[in-house]
Amino acid sequence: MRHPSALLAVLLVVGCSQPKFDEPAAREELLFGPTAMRIHPVFTQVKDWADDSRPDGIEVLLEFQDQLGDPTKAAGTVRFELYTYRQGQPDPRGARVVNPWYASLLTTHEQMARWNRTSRTYTFQLTCKGIDPGKPYVLTAMFRSSTGGRFFDRVVLEGQEAPVAPSTQPTTRPGVATLP
Repeated sequence: MRHPSALLAVLLVVGCSQPKFDEPAAREELLFGPTAMRIHPVFTQVKDWADDSRPDGIEVLLEFQDQLGDPTKAAGTVRFELYTYRQGQPDPRGARVVNPWYASLLTTHEQMARWNRTSRTYTFQLTCKGIDPGKPYVLTAMFRSSTGGRFFDRVVLEGQEAPVAPSTQPTTRPGVATLP
């Protein structure tokens, strides 16, 4: 070792380098902003939110994911469209059922009103009187980000079977007991 001071200087420079806080960091929306969107296929369904035993429309849960595949928030506008379902077709969308629904996620108030912390999705209630829960439909969503990107997804809403009414007829076999 001829120059211990030179070796010490190299080690100090390499081993003690610090991030430069004066330089601009990578933009957060590029790191953690949405890179994908999906209509949640399990929880999006025809719903009765007025609790009057008649469907009021479709409750949609919209999920965005960042580049790491984690749920994230997004800012922009979304357009939903509902179509009849055409079985066995490359494009299952039939006739459009109603005019499109438009929603915004641009303000803090809109974000807070629609964000669900538990599911980490945005919730939208799309009113559609006369929707038949027994029929399948195709629901599409097109999102336009406030930063200029676009996302598209569609899901087939399977028709739900009507609940079976409880039988009020007495049993025909005497002495048959049921458990409480």
